[in-house]
Parts: sequence; C-alpha cells; structure tokens
Amino acid sequence: MSNDASAPAASALTPALRRRAQLLIFLAIMATGLGQTVVFAVLGPLGREVALNELQIGTIITCSSIVFSLFSPLWGRRSDRVGRTSTMVTGLLGYTAGTVLFATTFWIGLQNWLTGVWLFAALIVARCLQSLIMSATSPSATAYMADITDISQRTRGMGIISSAHSIGTILGPACAALAVLGLLAPLYFAALTTLVAAFCVWKWLPRLPVQASVAAGHRARLRLYDRRIFPFMLVGVSLFTAFSMVQQTLGYYVQDVLQLPANATVQKVGFAMMASALAALFAQIVVVQKMKLHSVTLLRLGLPMVMAGFFLLTQVNSLTTLVLDFALVGMGMGLCGPGFSALASLAVDAGEQGAVAGLISACPALGFIVGPVLGGALYQWQMTAPALLASALFIPLVAFTWIKVRR
Repeated sequence: MSNDASAPAASALTPALRRRAQLLIFLAIMATGLGQTVVFAVLGPLGREVALNELQIGTIITCSSIVFSLFSPLWGRRSDRVGRTSTMVTGLLGYTAGTVLFATTFWIGLQNWLTGVWLFAALIVARCLQSLIMSATSPSATAYMADITDISQRTRGMGIISSAHSIGTILGPACAALAVLGLLAPLYFAALTTLVAAFCVWKWLPRLPVQASVAAGHRARLRLYDRRIFPFMLVGVSLFTAFSMVQQTLGYYVQDVLQLPANATVQKVGFAMMASALAALFAQIVVVQKMKLHSVTLLRLGLPMVMAGFFLLTQVNSLTTLVLDFALVGMGMGLCGPGFSALASLAVDAGEQGAVAGLISACPALGFIVGPVLGGALYQWQMTAPALLASALFIPLVAFTWIKVRR
C-alpha cells in the first residue's frame, strides 16, 4: 500500500463540512443507483412490449457499458484537473437528460412510430449518449470521498458510497411500482431524482482544492493493468461480469418461471432487488461500518455468498425463495464492493485518486460489456444457464482472494 497523501484535502474541511459532503455524495450515488435499478427492473418487460428479444436487450446494455467503461477513467482524470464538484454535476445532469431520451425513445416504439431494427438502433444510440455523460458521476464522487478520508477511514468511506448505491436500489423498486401507471413512468421519475441531486450537489457540496496532475504529474494517467491495482480490478470486473449475466436475464427468468404478465414481473423483480439492496445495506452498515473488518476479509466473506446465491437461483420456484436468494446475493455484494474499492484506492497516492476512482467506477461497466449479451444468449439456450455459469465464475475468485491476496 502507498502512503496516503489525501490529508491536505481532508483537512481543508471542518468536521461539519465533511459530514455535509458525505451526505451529498451519498445523495448523488443514491440517485444514480435508483435510476439503474429502475432500468433493469423495467427493461426486460419493456423490451418485450416493443418486440425486442433477450439478445437485443442485452446488446443495448453491452454497448452502453462499453461507452461507460471508456469514459469513466477520462472523467476521473478530468476531476483531478478541474475539480470533483463540477464533474459530478455534469454526470448527474447527463443522467437526467439521457434517461428522458431513453424513455422517450421507448415511448416512440410503443406508439409504433419506430419499430424493428430502427428502434433497436435508436435505443442503442440513446443509451450510449446517456452513458457517455453519466459516467462522470461515480468516479468524481469516489475520488471526492478518497480526498476527505485518510487511511484509517478509507474502507468506511467507500462503504458509505456502497451504502448509497444500496439505498438507491431499495428505493428503485418503489419507483418500479409506478409501472402500474405505465411502463415508462418509473424512468421519468428516476430522471427527476437525478435532477434534484444535481441541484443539491451544485448548491451545497464544498469545493475542494484541485488535486490536479500538478500534484501527481504523469502518474495521474493510471492504467487498468498497473501492478499496484490490477488484482483488485480483476476481482471487480469478474464480479460484475457474473452479476450482469444474472441481473440482465432476471426479468425474463421471473416472468417465465412464475408465469407473470409484464407489469407484475416488474413488481416481483423489484421485490427481489429490494431484498438484495436491504441485505447489502445491512452488510455495509453493520459489517463494514461497525465491525471494521479488513478489506481482504470483506472479499473472503462476500465472494462465497454471491457464488452460493447464484447457484441457488436455479432452484427458485416462488417469490419467497427468490427474495431470500437475492438477499444472500446482496449480502455478498455489499461486502465485496467496499472491499475491492478500498484496496485499490489505498494502493495509490492522492494525486491518482481521480484516476483510480475512474477505474473503480469502470469495473461494473466492464463487467456489463460481456455479461448481458452472454447471459441473453445463454438464456435462449437454457434459462438456468446464466446463473450456473455466474456461480462457476466465482470459484477462481474465491481461490484468488484466499490464496494470493494477503493483508
């Protein structure tokens, strides 16, 4: 681990201002987490309503994930140069505009004004444009949190970010319930939420001294394969690749196994995601914040939980078992997220926090490049195949964290 050099930025804030900053970062990540949960809850049923198949829906997510993974590190480095707050606000406003564009494109498809391959292409373009700008939020928020925490607080700070995302995924299903008013209603509500968050961050988030590459020089151009962080990036990307295969096909799986109409499917998937988010929040508040376990220990506990949860998903035959299973997955994800994020952040210096935050934020997107398409293709072959493969992918991850990763 490197010596932490973020103390100057941390000392620039009084304790009261630091608490306010953490609250506003929490709000920003919560809003984007809510929006993402809503998208995944409604996308499967909504796609079927406009005659898109599982592979096409997966391709939309994959294309947007490619854009997100490419631009997230760039936004992270930009936040080093021009400041965290302005970059965060840009991302939140981009999320708002992009969600409206994405939802409106679906509305055009529901009116049969645009169908087939043209609708499919328009949805890809809309989602990619959204990803291009919204990818600014997470790296700037993560870097800001790193700026205002020292070594002893870093895992807890990353836990706050993970908790915010979990709260968003708890509130997301409540928004998904707005599907009774129409399948697009949850998306428009999510756009309103990120707009409010953008205003609050712009108005009240304390501005920090810029950590520009003046402080870190050429080292700000951190690479994914940098030997200091590569093992943790590998864990993060693999984790989200497996997770995306299951999440992308969950709507189809629930609809087909439980024999539900589209609106009811959205609500049931919402319940499962809420259970997952509640369990993740419990893990982050009780285990990460209170027990203060080492980041490596968090990975060693969390990865086997997620692996078991994906395997047990193949045995689901009721809403109750679905909820319990996703609670186990959520508990594991709640431990893994702060674990690998803190390890990567602690491995680099203060002037590289924006760059490493961009790479941390790119891990989910990198996982969602292959995962959704692979999951959709496997689902068309056999509907339990995505969960089985996801579970199998965790075997080397568990072995890696127990054998190779040391304190």
